[in-house]
Amino acid sequence: MAAPLQVYQAGTHEIGGLFPLLAASPLPAVGARMGYDVHSGGAFYLHPVEFVLRSICTNPNMVLFGEPGRGKSSTVVAFLLRMMLTGVRTLISGDVKGEYTPLLHALGVTPIMLGRGSSARLNALDLGPLAARWDVWSTERQRDELDGVLGRWVQLLVALAEAQGYRPTVTDEAALSAVLRQLLGVRDGYTQLTPITIPDVHRMLSDPDEQLWQSLRFAGRRQFLDHLRSITDALANLISGPLAGLFDAPTNFTVDWNAPIQSLDLSRLRTRGDQAVAVALTCLGSWSSLATDLQEDGELRIVVRDEIWRQLRLGLRAVQAVDSELRLSRAERKIQILVSHKPGDFLSVGATGSQEVAIARDLLALCSIRVLLGQSTRVASELADVLALSDKEHDATTGWANDRQGRALWKIENRTGLKVQTVLSRIEREIFDTNSQLVSKPNRLPSNDVAAMPS
Repeated sequence: MAAPLQVYQAGTHEIGGLFPLLAASPLPAVGARMGYDVHSGGAFYLHPVEFVLRSICTNPNMVLFGEPGRGKSSTVVAFLLRMMLTGVRTLISGDVKGEYTPLLHALGVTPIMLGRGSSARLNALDLGPLAARWDVWSTERQRDELDGVLGRWVQLLVALAEAQGYRPTVTDEAALSAVLRQLLGVRDGYTQLTPITIPDVHRMLSDPDEQLWQSLRFAGRRQFLDHLRSITDALANLISGPLAGLFDAPTNFTVDWNAPIQSLDLSRLRTRGDQAVAVALTCLGSWSSLATDLQEDGELRIVVRDEIWRQLRLGLRAVQAVDSELRLSRAERKIQILVSHKPGDFLSVGATGSQEVAIARDLLALCSIRVLLGQSTRVASELADVLALSDKEHDATTGWANDRQGRALWKIENRTGLKVQTVLSRIEREIFDTNSQLVSKPNRLPSNDVAAMPS
């Protein structure tokens, strides 16, 4: 890796003095070599799980804050690429801007494109590895795993309904759980599971059988339909709205879990609006959690949640879903990476003092590693308030970090922040260049014009 700085040599008569007793980096040299610690001059390494095992921090989750253009994406991609050398694989759970796609192409991996012009479909209620392993599990294991999956699906469906302005009730959740169990065909631990989709759930809510409404203690079919009309209509919007045909049909692609990195690219969805992208991120988050939880390869896996602020703004249920994923990262051997612009993205998910804001604030506590790239004075003051930064740390984010791309204050738990410069090689700079989209490209001539040009 080529250092970006020039090396100068001089005699002692040409310089004022040297301080030879530089302090070594307080962190162990394990994992990804990211760059150098500006104070010590030594290399800076990062391996969140090793940090947890060595009691340096309490969880392996990371959060990155930085204004656009400060080097967030290149820092994340450098970390992913270098962790591959230690055998750690990565899943990009929704690449909103397509920034990770060049890395996948460079590694010979084809990203899964979702959206305009793509035939890829992802079933938000995909059984995934559950269906493949169902027959070999014991009855108790089947029941445990099924309860977990149903809990995730109910959480997903109520989050999607809440994103459209309806706040589901406890009765709604009970009805969804009953519908999902009935559609899956669960009678006992040995029953085969039937694949289902969101249209199946909507169909049963719209036309319930007698067994369903009686088991939920409704007085009659009419009462069932009236009570669940709002959540039924909310699910209908997923089937006929801007995401129609994307998450409401059987999954038609296979994820190569042996690849060093896999990405679900949502860049083609941007034209459908922020709400559609946020809903898509929620569907992918739920699907990714189920798929990675049941992978029994025993390996560490990194899950990147880019543009997390979009998902958090969907409401309380979406915030709770992210919160539960972060809390399980240690048990499920995952390194969760949240990427955002500023702490206000977390604190503006609801009214001041609301439950969603309180949970969103706690998300920061569930990320032991905070990477603070260059910020404006106002946002840096927010960071200082939320993360209890010292005056020197505050000044570093508004001054030093803004002077060069890739500079960041790395806060590991409550330790003093380290000034770290991420260093990229020439090849990495070419792959990670997120400004390439700003460079004007020659207009492509229509095919007829090309044919008409003289040879």
